[in-house]
Amino acid sequence: MFKNKLCSILILMLLVCILFVGCVEEQTRVEEIKYKSTDEVTLAEKQGIMTFDITIRTNETAENVRIWAPYPVSNEYQKIENVTITGNYNYSGILREGINGNMIIYAEWNEPQEFPNLNFSFDVWRSEVVLKNFPGDEGEIPVEMEEFLQPTSLAPNSGIVKEVADEVTEGKTTILNKATAIYDYLVEHGERDPDLSFCGDGDVCELLQILKGKCVDFSSVFVALSRTSGVPAREILGTRISKDGDITGAYHCRAEFYLPNYGWVPVDPSDVAKLMLNEDLDINNSEVIEARDYFFGAQTETYIDLSTGRDIILNPEQNEGPLNYFMYPYAEVDGESLDFISQEYLKYTVTFKEN
Repeated sequence: MFKNKLCSILILMLLVCILFVGCVEEQTRVEEIKYKSTDEVTLAEKQGIMTFDITIRTNETAENVRIWAPYPVSNEYQKIENVTITGNYNYSGILREGINGNMIIYAEWNEPQEFPNLNFSFDVWRSEVVLKNFPGDEGEIPVEMEEFLQPTSLAPNSGIVKEVADEVTEGKTTILNKATAIYDYLVEHGERDPDLSFCGDGDVCELLQILKGKCVDFSSVFVALSRTSGVPAREILGTRISKDGDITGAYHCRAEFYLPNYGWVPVDPSDVAKLMLNEDLDINNSEVIEARDYFFGAQTETYIDLSTGRDIILNPEQNEGPLNYFMYPYAEVDGESLDFISQEYLKYTVTFKEN
């Protein structure tokens, strides 16, 4: 009988140990994403008037000029009202691009006698986004989200992208943990390139060899690694409204991943890299730690969504093939595109006035 009791005690101790180890493992998993949770907060808001003024410097031989620009629309976090459109165009319209659903303001000139000009303005209200209370049960990825698992021309799901994705997400089994690991990888290893004169190309294979760029680059790498790891993700292209006045240089791109039973979650590792560069801070600085925590699952009220997607076919279709992305104004004169970076012929100014 003593042996039976001893055996029972040993079995009970073994069960307790198994339960304890299981709890420790689960606690480790929870601690891994603990800094992503938050208490309820009061969301910040911002509102004002935005104006886009676009001018094409053509010569007297130009026969046909076309301009496309992202047209912001209302969503859960922003409201667009009182749109005003003016210009010396022959035709203008608000059109929808079919693949990603982006809205476009389009204008056309035939044999213009003066520099083509398009001006549109609108009232905008924007709310901060804070999504931190992630569900314990993720569930299955909906069928309609499978398009956000597909590769694009500059973001394949093979080669170096597959190698890095597998390495970064090794041992991660949930969408949240994979997205967290990819975000942390970019925060810890990415570097902002202050010499770029625009938001970057987002050529993921090249970027994974240097991990240096700007917002489109950071977001493109996050999206590519996420999609390759089975995490639906997309870029959100827009502009900041952090200050009054000329904000032409404030274009910005962030990313989102889709968490089943929850929705789209914003992430912005590029803003963490920007803080580190501008303030000369290291990864262990308290401000960096705070920003790193915030920008996984949150976005400030100082950001306006304009468009999404890569390899864009505009409406009406442009002459020179798919756009890498659609954030800046795009123009063609007699079927040839104009450089949006130098602004030598395609001139555009974006302004904001807070109410």
